[in-house]
Amino acid sequence: MYALVDAVAFYASAEKVFDPAIRSKPVVVLTNNDGCVCAICPIARRLNIPKFQPYFKVKHLLAKHKVIVRSSNYELYADLSDRMMNVISRFCDKQYIYSIDESFLHFTGFTPLINDWHQYGHLIRRTVWRETKLPVGVGFGSTPTLAKAANHAAKKLKGFNGVAVIDNEQARLRILAAMDVADIWGVGKRLAKKLKQLHINSALDLAKQDPLQMKRLFNVVLARTVDELNGRTCLEWDEVRQDKREIFSTRSFGERLTDPTVLKTALINHCTIVARKLRLQRSLTKRLLLFVASSPHELNAYKKSLVYELPTSSADSCVFANAISEVFAQLYQQNVRFYKCGVGALELSSQQFQQSDLFTPNKNNIKLMKCLDSVNARYGSNTLALASQQQSQAWHMKREFLSPQYTTRWLHLPKISCNL
Repeated sequence: MYALVDAVAFYASAEKVFDPAIRSKPVVVLTNNDGCVCAICPIARRLNIPKFQPYFKVKHLLAKHKVIVRSSNYELYADLSDRMMNVISRFCDKQYIYSIDESFLHFTGFTPLINDWHQYGHLIRRTVWRETKLPVGVGFGSTPTLAKAANHAAKKLKGFNGVAVIDNEQARLRILAAMDVADIWGVGKRLAKKLKQLHINSALDLAKQDPLQMKRLFNVVLARTVDELNGRTCLEWDEVRQDKREIFSTRSFGERLTDPTVLKTALINHCTIVARKLRLQRSLTKRLLLFVASSPHELNAYKKSLVYELPTSSADSCVFANAISEVFAQLYQQNVRFYKCGVGALELSSQQFQQSDLFTPNKNNIKLMKCLDSVNARYGSNTLALASQQQSQAWHMKREFLSPQYTTRWLHLPKISCNL
């Protein structure tokens, strides 16, 4: 048996964890630079607030209904995600974290101990709520795709209270018949449109198709989905997640930039993020991709990128920062209102298998990077940083409605006052 456990409107629910005053109020969360609505809590959904609409278009609607607006607090979300996944992991043999708020569970040794899957699902929900104050939905199925369908039913279909189980033919037919084909895991809107032209409108309609015909008409992935909907397991996940082959750090600015110092600071901050991620998966790179760009809607749009070849493979933040200083003049152009920049590490190699060059000095300071990472891991991100990272703060994202980072900053710890 498989299960899928995911949080209900995770970003919006996370905002309520440390702020009980807004738990009974409508809450929405905005994307980067407070651009669009990306998360809507169940209370706010009743107000028919459209998702992924630009904030300026729905600003008056939100104000009219006294909706609480929050900027994306990624530090808080990441920490709460870790806590939620740790709680969920206690209920299964194997866990696969699919996204920041979704986790697949696989039951083998646990199965003989579970008499009622509905009760077990509610036990998971109660435990996660008690220990993290995050509401979750739980779906059980004999395949990962059926577990995903059951999870959809648990949260979206009537007659389910946060838990749904597909463990017999009657339950399978009932839930799949009530699901639109676009709601099936891995189908999506474009493919659903093509399927509906073939009169395949529901998940049950797709389950009744011949897998070989779906493979011929579409692809092998859809054929496997058909098998999974009929209880034949085809999808598996790796026990060990593969290392990334490329690592990027990019972000648009909260406001247009023209100052070269501010732009250079932003690039150096991105390069330190890339270097830290490289060290985390014990990888090195010899090629850095650097780019800067104005908005494509500018009258004279500007975009410039270049690849910097490092003398030796590296994951050293100082080496990367020096590389940016060396080529920055080639990227910057006066009178350009910069909108975005980024750094990418290409053609990654393992730190374990490296051939040293007898004639090229190695500038990597491994001990310094270990010290930097250990201090930041213990005391919080950017407790120690390169001096060139701190030249300006003007490049940061626009987050006017940012809530406190309750779990990652000492100054933001919740305070309790007791009056005796």
